[in-house]
Amino acid sequence: MAPHGPLLEAHGAVPFHLAVSRSFLGGAPDWYKLTILGFLVLNPALLATLGPTLSAWLIVLEFIFTLAMALKCYPLQPGGLLALEAIVLGLASPITVFEEAEAAFDVILLLIFMVAGIFFLKDLLLFTFTKILLGVRSKALLSLMFCGAAAFLSAFLDALTVTAVVITVMHGFYAVYHRVASGLQLDEGHDVRADSEVQPLHREDLVRFRAFLRSLAMHAAVGTALGGVTTVVGEPQNLLIGTAAGWEFVEFFVRMAPVSLPVFVAGFITCALLERFRIFGYGARLPDPVRAVLDDFERQESWNRSPRETVTLATQALVIGFLIASLAFQLAKVGIVGLAVIVLATALTGVTEERRLGHAFKEALPFTALLVVFFGIVAVIEEQHLFEPIIEWALTLPETLQPTVFFLANGVLSAISDNVFVATVYMGEVEAALQAGTIDRAQFDLLAIAINTGTNLPSVATPNGQAAFLFLLTSTLAPLLRLSYVRMVFMAFPYAVMMTITGLLAVMHLL
Repeated sequence: MAPHGPLLEAHGAVPFHLAVSRSFLGGAPDWYKLTILGFLVLNPALLATLGPTLSAWLIVLEFIFTLAMALKCYPLQPGGLLALEAIVLGLASPITVFEEAEAAFDVILLLIFMVAGIFFLKDLLLFTFTKILLGVRSKALLSLMFCGAAAFLSAFLDALTVTAVVITVMHGFYAVYHRVASGLQLDEGHDVRADSEVQPLHREDLVRFRAFLRSLAMHAAVGTALGGVTTVVGEPQNLLIGTAAGWEFVEFFVRMAPVSLPVFVAGFITCALLERFRIFGYGARLPDPVRAVLDDFERQESWNRSPRETVTLATQALVIGFLIASLAFQLAKVGIVGLAVIVLATALTGVTEERRLGHAFKEALPFTALLVVFFGIVAVIEEQHLFEPIIEWALTLPETLQPTVFFLANGVLSAISDNVFVATVYMGEVEAALQAGTIDRAQFDLLAIAINTGTNLPSVATPNGQAAFLFLLTSTLAPLLRLSYVRMVFMAFPYAVMMTITGLLAVMHLL
């Protein structure tokens, strides 16, 4: 019998060009592969004809396209090819990329260690959130609780840490029901990505359960922005802005309160309205069969919980207390605290095998690599001065208009770029204007508030500006919940509109 399928490749029967096509970007659709190849081929020609500025903007847009198609192909590979090509073409230098990564070293350590640390706390997190989910039957109240909890935690922790908690909890919920829907026992292993074994009786409930978890995940993601804007430790750019302005924790909170608190209230009202009217992809309820499965899971877990597992839960509670206290009082950098969490959570619960330790890092490292690739695109923006004309124009306006323009400009740029980078560029220019005597200290403070709120609030419109949104989009949870780039933008739209309008009115009221 003649060889066929994969055996053809092994025997060399597949043409070389077809083998190359299958290798390039693996299982991505052919149209996607051709699009990326088109970008790579056209960019040198466009640089020669259009010049570096327009070519740099096109590469930025191409990179955004790879983020938008994250469910077709993980953005690390196509985005990385675009970033490498930009460096080869001279639009950015490797030194600038390294400097951008070095400036964000705290965030990189956060991703490597804190996300892995949360993995070793998932038993307690799943236990706690299961109690909440099953105990609160009102979807609107449950959504407000998820949004509020994420906002509160993000005011003291980093938004990426909070998002890691949400991902861990949601993944646990999904895995429990998906296992049962596949006809397996709760203690049997299976692949949550494969729906082929899901029984027909459970397929519709699984679709509804996805929508339920998807809406909670988005409420929580928006909550990280609502809380993250309020304090100096809430987002990486907040620390940068607070340091430049000389504001400590309390002063930063007070300075931001006239904008952040009204936006916080507006966000909660939006959450309630979305659930009440079931619009923009929200409003899905927990199906009764799924609730029954989770109830059964919770009862079995409680009944079968051994003394050692009880000790593990108590230990994880102590470690979470250590985590919150360490970050609230800024005892160490976030990444170092994450490493301490790993050491404590594993040493005190008996996790010593290298295999189990390595598994904890699988979620964060691909995104960490993607973030460094993103710095390559940021380097293009910086070296080609793509944002400078906007900043220079804004500083020529009357002082009464500058905070409003800075808020809107930061918002737009943060929605298509990285809000940490946008804040860095804008604060650098504002500091230079203060030192040159172009603006006084009072105007500097107003612009600092506008920059902080502008980079934090309108940027929820897309996953590009908010690292927490991008982390959620590129996580293993997103494909399980069918949370694509377009769907995330659609679901974030009402929040982005309400938060932007409220924030803009509040900034204008500061004058």
